Amino acid sequence: MLGLQKKLSLGFGGLLLIIVVIGIQSILHLTKLGESIDVILRENYRSVVACQEMKDSLERIDSGILFTLLGDVEQGKALIGRNTHTFERALQAEANNVTLPGEDERVALIRQAYQQYKAHLKDIEHQSTQLTFRRETYFKEILPLFQQITHTADEVLRMNQENMNEANDEARNVATSARRQMYVLLLAGGIVAIGFFFLTARWILLPVNRLIKSADEIGRGNLDLVVQSSSRDEIGYLSEAFNTMAANLREFRRSDHAKLFRIQKATQQAFDSLPDSVAVLDSEGRVEVATELARDAFGMKPNAMINNLQFPLIIDICQRAMKIGRTAVPENGKTIIQQFVKGEERFFRPEAVPILDTEGQATGIVLVLKDVTQFWQQDEMKRGIVSTVSHQLKTPLTSIRMAIHLMLEEKVGPLTEKQVELMLAAREDSDRLHNILNNLLDISRIESGRASMHLQKQYPNALVLDAVEQFTLAAHDKGVTIKSDLQGDLPEIWVDSVQVGHVFSNLLTNALRFTDPGGMITVSAKTHDDSVHFGVSDTGRGIPAEYLGKVFEQFFRVPDQGKETGAGLGLAIVKEIVEAQGGTVSVKSGEGKGTTFTFTLKRADRDPKEETSL
Repeated sequence: MLGLQKKLSLGFGGLLLIIVVIGIQSILHLTKLGESIDVILRENYRSVVACQEMKDSLERIDSGILFTLLGDVEQGKALIGRNTHTFERALQAEANNVTLPGEDERVALIRQAYQQYKAHLKDIEHQSTQLTFRRETYFKEILPLFQQITHTADEVLRMNQENMNEANDEARNVATSARRQMYVLLLAGGIVAIGFFFLTARWILLPVNRLIKSADEIGRGNLDLVVQSSSRDEIGYLSEAFNTMAANLREFRRSDHAKLFRIQKATQQAFDSLPDSVAVLDSEGRVEVATELARDAFGMKPNAMINNLQFPLIIDICQRAMKIGRTAVPENGKTIIQQFVKGEERFFRPEAVPILDTEGQATGIVLVLKDVTQFWQQDEMKRGIVSTVSHQLKTPLTSIRMAIHLMLEEKVGPLTEKQVELMLAAREDSDRLHNILNNLLDISRIESGRASMHLQKQYPNALVLDAVEQFTLAAHDKGVTIKSDLQGDLPEIWVDSVQVGHVFSNLLTNALRFTDPGGMITVSAKTHDDSVHFGVSDTGRGIPAEYLGKVFEQFFRVPDQGKETGAGLGLAIVKEIVEAQGGTVSVKSGEGKGTTFTFTLKRADRDPKEETSL
């Protein structure tokens, strides 16, 4: 039997033959048609133009003779001179383009008559000849010659026009014949093409469609399908390969189905044993597998769509993880989800981790909702204890500070020098303890949300300049240079200017405390995407790398920093204030290279919210 390649070659070969025949016939007819048109242009049209020019120029010469006879000699001679050259040039062109029988004799008659005409023309041009003789010469000699030349030129013109009509008819006949042949050839080509189309549908399309339907059935899991094919060409071999593949798949399904089922059960049991709420989602947000806690607490049952579960925070981090291709956590400071599980209040911290393929594209999401209920309760308990203890200590501490103040003013009697020294030390320690209690209360209020943040639009430059101005005198007294580094086009930001004043105060106090005389402190502000970055840099002793991750923890103090260190609450307050306003804070440092604290605040032109209290 013919193979697929031979079948295609047979069909396309027939079409190619038709195209070649049509092309050859078209070339032959176009060549013949071109020759007919060339005859019209080359042999006749030039003669027609030359005869017409002879007639026109001869009429102008005759007009010049009449001007001369009427006394306008100059204009007459001018007409005669110009048109004599034109007539002779046209006569020569006609003589060089003689193509028809009898045309040569008529050109000779025109030339002979013109020679006589030209000889009598000289008699007319001589002014010494009497006018009567010149008129008689014109009417008896020149005028008959004029009429003879004109008549003969008309005959030549008519001969060429008739030949042009004959050539035109011949060209039209050639075109008609070519058109009929093209119709016949196109009809034959169309019949061959239609026949090839039906043969192609029988040889190729029907078997291919049968293979496509079989592949769809196999794709839907129907591995028992057998592809029927009676041809012994390439498609027949492909059908046999399909049947072999389906048989292998059936065998694979039988051997691996039990193993896959065991793996699925083991995976589900492993997931159910996890203490946290975990779910695996596909690229469309459909739950594929989830832990028991995820099913009970969030309704993440298999095949459930995450967009239908009414958890906007979870939907947001899943969409961002798919988009950016890396782990996503909640933004805007809201990191905890409160949920009641079997009547018990639980707290979860969500995190979405993308599943990447070999090309780095996200194909799914691992959603982890870590149960932080115990940590949340411990933090609540700690904040409650700190707040209660701070309030309880503040009242007696106020009495102690008042008593020390009265004794130092010697309201109750004079003090010795040693007593004054002890009382000053006591006042310093009591003031320090008072600041610690105030800081603890501030942290407690911010963490619990009781400290309101009055966000308003402010220009960053004004905040930086105010902060620098407050510490200029202290820096000068210590011999430290303090300066600002600002851009001129900083946009407005959302900020509680009072609270941010505490941030600058804590950062600049630390910078001034740990910068030796001769050093420099720089306060900067620069735009970056949707926020403005503020920086406080110093050239002080720096912070060892192993402590950078702990500097914002409460009561943490870097070891070996001297007696001037505080209680370790200032940077914790800075972190709480900045994050409460939707910003972030970070630190970079190196021993002996100084320290840079950076915090960010939202730009008002990128976050068009109204002034409010948080």
